[in-house]
Amino acid sequence: MHASAVSADPFESLLMPGPLIEGHADLEDDCDNCHRSFSDEREETRLCLECHDDIRADVLKRRGFHGHSKQVRKQSCRSCHTDHQGRDADIIKFNPATFDHHLTDFPLRGQHARTACENCHKKGKKFREAPGRCHACHKDADPHRGRLGKHEKKCQVCHRETGWTAILFDHSLTDFDLTGKHKKTDCASCHPNDRYAKTPQDCYSCHRLNDSHGGGNGKKCKKCHSTRAWDDLDFDHDTETDFPLRGEHRDLSCQRCHKKDPYKVELKTGCVNCHREDDVHKGRNGRKCKDCHSPKGWRHTRFDHDHDTDFPLRGKHKKAKCIACHKRNPKEHETDTACIACHRVDDVHKGQQGKECQRCHNERGWQHRVRFDHDLTRFPLLGLHAVTPCEECHLSGAYRDAETRCHSCHREDDEHRGRLGLDCERCHTPNSWELWKFDHNAQARFKLKHKHAKQHCYACHRRKVKKVASVPRPCDACHAADDAHNGQFGSNCERCHTTRSFRDVQLRR
Repeated sequence: MHASAVSADPFESLLMPGPLIEGHADLEDDCDNCHRSFSDEREETRLCLECHDDIRADVLKRRGFHGHSKQVRKQSCRSCHTDHQGRDADIIKFNPATFDHHLTDFPLRGQHARTACENCHKKGKKFREAPGRCHACHKDADPHRGRLGKHEKKCQVCHRETGWTAILFDHSLTDFDLTGKHKKTDCASCHPNDRYAKTPQDCYSCHRLNDSHGGGNGKKCKKCHSTRAWDDLDFDHDTETDFPLRGEHRDLSCQRCHKKDPYKVELKTGCVNCHREDDVHKGRNGRKCKDCHSPKGWRHTRFDHDHDTDFPLRGKHKKAKCIACHKRNPKEHETDTACIACHRVDDVHKGQQGKECQRCHNERGWQHRVRFDHDLTRFPLLGLHAVTPCEECHLSGAYRDAETRCHSCHREDDEHRGRLGLDCERCHTPNSWELWKFDHNAQARFKLKHKHAKQHCYACHRRKVKKVASVPRPCDACHAADDAHNGQFGSNCERCHTTRSFRDVQLRR
């Protein structure tokens, strides 16, 4: 049964399940456009592909979604695209969330997998019409501005979908292999404005501004430097010159010594040629610095004062600067080794103790264990005097002019205010002021008994002592103010009273 090309057979019209989609509306009047037999799905698929020749080409050439999908090859078209559901029906039923883009000619990888569909598939166009070339989408993001070509294969030489900055270009395929620091250098550092052709390959073209020599060493940087780093020199000063670098010389920059092109100007290697300004001796010790110094440092000297001279350095002398003793060239002028030769201005004794300082002092320090024996002087140190600092008595530092009388040092300590004379040693000892050796009962005619024994000296001795019997002994001399009788019984108090107490009365006839 065949329908005419003008209108559908009335019988077929009765069998039509519903209107076709808008895209197939012009085929609705003739069922034979899509159906030769309703039961032969393979024939229907062939008819679909006759109209959709782009899909047919994909299937035949195994490209695109329909060419890659094994499911499409096994099924008929109507298995997925069922028509007769109305003009507005969606017979494609495409779900972006579940669609496998790997079944297309453009699998999504890297950054593409996170890109929104509408960034590539523009509205109003078929999905298959999305551009596949890098430049089609990334034209505005192309930092090279098309100068390196627009074919996607050219982009893929350097770039990958993981990101623009993940450069994979193999520079070793060029005439300038990247080694050392060059491997981490940004492309634009050597290729400004994306100019990759005819890029200069000599060091000086790129590193002119970094040349710490200022062009003084020429332009053949490779003679000394490598791509590992500027400081990692290939030039070996030790083997390629007559001046091996040792000690502090190793850390010096080249231009500290080489003021001009070292290949044109030969330097003198004498120490003084570079270190004239560093010479603390001001030339006094000559020009043979190596006799004492080494490249390890100025302070690291080979000269041994202990073995090379008659004056070994000990104690404080070890830390003294050479020039502190050697004012003039020691090779021409012998230095006086007497203490006073250097320490005359330090002599607090002003020369009174002579010039043999070592009799008392040693090199550890002026104050360190002074060996002077005070007991051999006219004033041996006893008691508390032995622990008294020297300057307590020797105020001027001259020492010989110090007084030896007690009162010369203890005038302010004399609580008697001079009333008992200046012969302090009659009662006191150097051990302590509080330790008296005066015995009133044995050394005076007035023995102290009972209450008198507890009295302070000044209770009786109110005036300065001029002689031994200067204090009156009658009771009323001290007790006139205490006399309750107001003198009615005379001045012979001991007739009734005793030294135990005024209240203890004993009458004597």
